[in-house]
Amino acid sequence: MDNPSYIGLSRQSGLLKELSVIANNMANADTTGYKREGAIFTEFVKAAGASQPSGSLRESMSMGRLGAHVSHFESGELRRTGGSLDVAIDGEGFFLVETPQGERLSRAGHFMTDSEGTLINATGFAILDDAGGRIQIPQEVNLLAIGGDGTLSADGVELGRLGIVTAIPQDLSREGDNLWSAANGYVPVEEPQVIQGFLEDSNVQPVAEIARMIEVQRAYDAGQKLLEIENDRIKSVITTVRQLT
Repeated sequence: MDNPSYIGLSRQSGLLKELSVIANNMANADTTGYKREGAIFTEFVKAAGASQPSGSLRESMSMGRLGAHVSHFESGELRRTGGSLDVAIDGEGFFLVETPQGERLSRAGHFMTDSEGTLINATGFAILDDAGGRIQIPQEVNLLAIGGDGTLSADGVELGRLGIVTAIPQDLSREGDNLWSAANGYVPVEEPQVIQGFLEDSNVQPVAEIARMIEVQRAYDAGQKLLEIENDRIKSVITTVRQLT
């Protein structure tokens, strides 16, 4: 395969991966607390000819590739629900969640209780307090209040405080169920801002994602057309050489 084909295929592969990222963002546009994802492309330069005495390359071939994914942690819009167990973080922080793989972080604050009164999220994982323990809510509660600092009270009796933590964005890895893992751990948020009766919407902007999807699709179609032209050119050269030999 010649150099133009290699370059074209590397470009097409990267565009397909970016389309997958955009599709995932659009699929999660209505997911509570979801953070949109972006694609980062890097340039790969390969020597394609002999080097000059100075050490510089006489010829080189540049190809682009998808180098990494980046998550954007801007806050989404806060939507009023009125639910006593719907909680949103206004600003910095994540809820602390207990999973079979260990403690994880999440911005999704749609909570409920299981049959034993344990506070859980929509997936069924337990929500942890600021001491790393599970939060138990009595079965018969007339008034459940959650203060601005995350303190839970049932009929005026304090039950505990939600574990609100933060981590360096570069240390966070996206996992399933709208969860994050922190490679180098996390620290408590000193002054969390928690709002009861609200949920944080996804920060995905559907119109912007659709516009980007159209742009990437057009670029992919153009690249496909160039590959077809290059393929026809190679066929023509091979046919001509055969006729001359």
